[in-house]
Amino acid sequence: MAKRTLKDLAGLSTAELEKIFSAGKTPDFEKLNGWEFKGYNVPFFAKLLGIKKFKKGFYLRDGEPRGYNIPIYQNSIDEPWRCRPVDHNPKRFGFYSVKVVKSGELESKEPGALILNYADGKNLPWEGSFLRDYLKQVDPDNDDLFLGKAYSAVGPFRIMPSFFILERDRQAPTPVQEK
Repeated sequence: MAKRTLKDLAGLSTAELEKIFSAGKTPDFEKLNGWEFKGYNVPFFAKLLGIKKFKKGFYLRDGEPRGYNIPIYQNSIDEPWRCRPVDHNPKRFGFYSVKVVKSGELESKEPGALILNYADGKNLPWEGSFLRDYLKQVDPDNDDLFLGKAYSAVGPFRIMPSFFILERDRQAPTPVQEK
């Protein structure tokens, strides 16, 4: 059986994505660390907001798992992911911490996932400080494809979940410069 791809998942319904996410496994941060991933927001409104395509990167800072986002020029899913302003020196923003979700904690909305917590990244509201992304590995034998569920944090509530997809793209720079 061929490995599934970002494009394969992008064509699925929300119900199908929910089944895949529920059956997914907790990603191993060591397999994310040092890489950037092509990202694709599934909901229709992402296109209206100009955030259908993006990139996420993962790295260690002082031994702690971290990550960031990169804006992408918006084009079709079949065209290359081109970083803004340029591929070799993109803008990195929307920093977050990465932790395994633990039951009983405030951020335990999706057990078995990694949480990408933007509140830990000193982000401004327009940089996503209210976002809590949960990430799972789609297939146990494919370390290159991940499915995420993004929530907006409103006090203790987590609302408006939507799906995004990540597929391994390129090695991340070292060191990563946080703002």
